[in-house]
Amino acid sequence: MDRALYVAMSGAQASLRAQAAVSHNLANASTTGFKALLHATEAFPVKGAAIASRTYTMGDIGGFDARAGVLQSTGNPLDFALGGADLWMAVADRGGQTAYTRATDLKLDATGRLTNGRGQPVLDDGGQPIALPPFQSLSIGADGTVSIVSLGDNTGTAQNVARIGLVQADPAQLKRGEDGLFRATATDPEAQPRPATGNVLMSGVLEGSNVNATEQLVQMISLSRQFEMNLRVIRSGDENARASTTLLRAR
Repeated sequence: MDRALYVAMSGAQASLRAQAAVSHNLANASTTGFKALLHATEAFPVKGAAIASRTYTMGDIGGFDARAGVLQSTGNPLDFALGGADLWMAVADRGGQTAYTRATDLKLDATGRLTNGRGQPVLDDGGQPIALPPFQSLSIGADGTVSIVSLGDNTGTAQNVARIGLVQADPAQLKRGEDGLFRATATDPEAQPRPATGNVLMSGVLEGSNVNATEQLVQMISLSRQFEMNLRVIRSGDENARASTTLLRAR
């Protein structure tokens, strides 16, 4: 009887982990550049002579959906979208290390530093945070070049002041962190992110989340039913165990 309870218990745990991933996706259905989490379930036979017939169900987040989200026009010169699923913008994480994101809704903080909507400093093509002097107009070129017309410049002459750090990297070679940023996992230098060249971005638009809210809601309902089914098996097993104990006592 404990075999059925063990299988049902591990199945219920896997359903809860999957529900957590789906809930996270639904909460970020409108987040700029968000990539949906993918959850996977795998069976692991338990080793040991006494419990060799048990199989543990391991459910975990298996990666992320790298497909591009829907483009949304904003008209904001600080907004841009990347032109391919393998393109990423370099930012600094909380530890000051380089990481990558698709959240390209740029802003200026009080010190003139360029950040995205999450407050993460944007890095240039040399890996340094971008800080802009006072300006009266700004534009971002298709290759990531940031140009400004300095404040007080009556000639209207635009000057190139920085180039946003844009890289090309296979999504399969990136790992998503708990902070939502992506980092390279490959040790092979050939598989490391490399600078993106050419016209790789579209200004004035943003990439939305690639979460399909309807699909995620259907998954949530299905996972809830799976969880309830496993609980029923656990309750049934408990009731059968009690009935067996009662019969043994009667003898």
